Amino acid sequence: MLKSKFWLIIFPLALLIFAGCQQKQQKAAEKTGAKDLQLDKIPQAVMEGLKAKFPQAEIHKWSVEQEGEIKVYDIEFTQDGRNCEADIKEDGSIQSWEKAIEITDLPDAVKGAAEAKYPGSNIKEIMQVMAVTGALDSLEGYELAFATSDTTEVELTVAPDGSILEESGMMEPEEK
Repeated sequence: MLKSKFWLIIFPLALLIFAGCQQKQQKAAEKTGAKDLQLDKIPQAVMEGLKAKFPQAEIHKWSVEQEGEIKVYDIEFTQDGRNCEADIKEDGSIQSWEKAIEITDLPDAVKGAAEAKYPGSNIKEIMQVMAVTGALDSLEGYELAFATSDTTEVELTVAPDGSILEESGMMEPEEK
């Protein structure tokens, strides 16, 4: 009788200690920026699609979303020293991709539209957005992430001709 009570107390206590250690390790990993990317959870077809287009891709972050009947993998990576992102369907076909560019590579019409919309803003990142149809890539526009003069973070997508395609308003803060 005493032995069974002993295990009724010790076993739950051991589970609590183990869970506490796991949480502590997870918090330490988050604090240092270490994370398990679980790349083995990305389907082989998706990885093959990514590597076919971006052979030196080094994945930093990924997520999956359900778009109707199709799963789409959003993969953030670097290629040739540039930040990139690709939306890849579960069958491995690329829907769209983006790559970071310098402000000097931005068309004047796009610069003008961003400045007119948010005067005095500080551009933090510019991504060139490419739509993919079959084997053809076509320039869809430019995604600009910036802090406005009142320090609000905004994301703006602008067509090459300077027309605003989308405005996200406040963005989620960057992970540090």
